Amino acid sequence: MQNVSILGSTGTIGQQTLDVIARHADEYKVFALAANSNIEALLKQCLQFRPEIAVLLDEKAALNLRAQLKAQSCKTEVLSGAAGLEQVASDSKVDIVMAAIVGAAGLRPAMAAACAGKRILLANKETLVMAGSLFIQAVKVGGATLLPIDSEHNAIFQVMPPQGLAELADGGVRKIILTASGGPFRKYTQQELANVTPELALKHPNRVMGAKITIDSATLMNKGLEVIEAHWLFNAKPSQIEVVVHPQSIIHSMVEYVDGSILAQLGNPDMRTPIAYALGYPNRIESGVTSLNLLEIAKLEFEAPDVKRFPCLQLAYDALQLGGTAPAILNAVNEVAVAAFLKQQIHFLDIATLIAKALNSIKTTPFTSLEQLIAVDAEARSFANSNLKRLDSKRLLTA
Repeated sequence: MQNVSILGSTGTIGQQTLDVIARHADEYKVFALAANSNIEALLKQCLQFRPEIAVLLDEKAALNLRAQLKAQSCKTEVLSGAAGLEQVASDSKVDIVMAAIVGAAGLRPAMAAACAGKRILLANKETLVMAGSLFIQAVKVGGATLLPIDSEHNAIFQVMPPQGLAELADGGVRKIILTASGGPFRKYTQQELANVTPELALKHPNRVMGAKITIDSATLMNKGLEVIEAHWLFNAKPSQIEVVVHPQSIIHSMVEYVDGSILAQLGNPDMRTPIAYALGYPNRIESGVTSLNLLEIAKLEFEAPDVKRFPCLQLAYDALQLGGTAPAILNAVNEVAVAAFLKQQIHFLDIATLIAKALNSIKTTPFTSLEQLIAVDAEARSFANSNLKRLDSKRLLTA
């Protein structure tokens, strides 16, 4: 029996992780569940899975949850705040940590799990985007096992040679090919993109995801963040990472070898596949995902991404090339911009404009500590928030 802590349990990835675990109740036990402030959802999960600990970032929400659990004779201990997250990520009883908290808030608990030598199922992009070198070093020093949950990186992991190569060429790898759905607007003109609303952007063509990642998919920033992740996960140079738009989302990613072979991982677009793969690794376990019917799919299409209409992808490559704190700046400003777009404070196209301005204005420096990155993150968010008000008023949406 392996004990699992799920950070971000009320989100899409967290819910799907619980779905897979429920299918293997004789092999996995939920030790801890953690969320931001969703009391209702976390209460239901606690009553079903009876974890030892539940964590809410919001202290008032934690007090409320504690009272409701006590009223229903549930003995789950309730913690609050960032310290609670780090505790359940590093507890000696924990074997596996699902790191699925969205945004920079997931960075510290993921680092705590790495330092404690846990098996980390990494779904939080920002951990590698913001602190790639620090996190990979923590994984090595702590003796942790790192398994990517993003369907693209999980696919690459499945078809790559043994990990830990000094160079991709040492494993006969020529390049990594990340596939992208292209989002809901891949055929939109520049003028049509100028009129995109949050409601339209939240309608992903192939997957059900949280709001932030769905907007990132629409701008192609999601794929840009994945390029940075792939760099750290597989020790790949930017020139060795290619992005290809694949609207069907059936091929989740590919690896091209020097002999001309291209190995791909295919499957229905369901995040329970990579979750089950990582939970059971190196064995495979039932996920609940339906079999892929290639006859129904009939054809697979591919096209190059258009970085002129979707500049966020190029901005991510630029940040990776700049190195140092540039990816952290990119990530922080993108989070602020996406939140502002969802509130109809800025236009869809303003997201990339704001990020580009930040990368050009905020000095990029090397970093050696988590504290330094957190300070840079705060500086970038402050820059973004102050510049939200300075965008051309003609391009602001009316609330």
